Amino acid sequence: MSDPGRPLTVLCLATFEKGAPFMRECHALGCRVLLVTMDTLADAASWPREVLTDTFYVTADLSHESLLKGVSHIARTHAIDRVVALDDFDVETAALIREHLRIPGMGETTARYFRDKLAMRFRAADAGIDVPAFVSLFNDTAVESFIARVPPPWFVKPRSQAASLGIRKATSRDDLWAIVEALGDERSFFLLEQFVAGDIYHVDSIVFDRAVVFHAVHRYGSPPWTVAHEGGVFTTATVPPDEPAARALGALNARVLEAFGLARGVAHTEFIHSASDGRWHFLETSARVGGAFIVDVVEAASGVNLWHEWARVEVAGEGGAYTPPEPPARNAGLVLSLARQEHPDLSAYDAPEIVRRLDKPHHAGLIVASSSADRVQALIEEYAARFRHDFYAFAPAPASPSH
Repeated sequence: MSDPGRPLTVLCLATFEKGAPFMRECHALGCRVLLVTMDTLADAASWPREVLTDTFYVTADLSHESLLKGVSHIARTHAIDRVVALDDFDVETAALIREHLRIPGMGETTARYFRDKLAMRFRAADAGIDVPAFVSLFNDTAVESFIARVPPPWFVKPRSQAASLGIRKATSRDDLWAIVEALGDERSFFLLEQFVAGDIYHVDSIVFDRAVVFHAVHRYGSPPWTVAHEGGVFTTATVPPDEPAARALGALNARVLEAFGLARGVAHTEFIHSASDGRWHFLETSARVGGAFIVDVVEAASGVNLWHEWARVEVAGEGGAYTPPEPPARNAGLVLSLARQEHPDLSAYDAPEIVRRLDKPHHAGLIVASSSADRVQALIEEYAARFRHDFYAFAPAPASPSH
């Protein structure tokens, strides 16, 4: 239990360069902020060093036992009150540290539901939530049974990667078994899933005291997997709260996060609306803010910065007080593409609804916002077509992340 007479100490884990707004907000709230990150990011990343009490670097091959010894050494001189994973790849590590140091927050069992896609599907199905048909790759007979009853195409998905990394699509039995056999002894770390055609939505949430206290619903243009593996311009746009899809997903998202046991924090959860039967299927969730500038789209639509609210929720902790934001109703959208140019010139894009121009090498990106959902959608469609002509480049998604 923390001493009420001293500032909270928040230990942040970041395998990748993420979470600067979270760390700055924790500092603004009076916390001492510690960062554990990769040694490869010591000089390469622009960490908010002005708000960090201390920074510790680890190597990629560090064992869990060595990590626990290292963090325990930090705890000798820093009384750690919170451990926060700033990205998907840190969720399980953060849970391991919390369990070892007996710090409140998500433990290892719950963390599996936010990292392991196989555990997610079993948990959702057990809670009566529709999921695409799936099977583990543990047993050949079970796989053959799945192939016999579920028509192709299928996805072979890594259980613990993020976004669309490592996902392979199979269109025939022979194609599937070639993928599975190529995995060798790694196959148990993958699952097989039915391909469901339809529109994909994401719900970004704030959770406090086990209840969803804020959520925003957006719909992707092309599915993220299609953009990552087959090419295209990435888009997403707000679904107005009065639309049936937004109402349905608000309720379904709350059921998912309650079933998965998220006590506090933020979540990015994806669903698909089946084109064949109109049913909603849960795809996956994560205990983090959305990537690909989704956090910025949510802020453009609602005025809510999920990094800042996450910090406030963590500082409030168990038994504390947190007042969720009351955002204005607006609509926002994102157009994002890999670019042939290192620094693409976006000056010809001049609609007054543009609220942010994204600055990232070899990327072209714009966020637009308006009171009119139709205006946002029209701009996204227009700009996506122009991006293809002006900037678009394609590079296949890697099988695994790189630092």
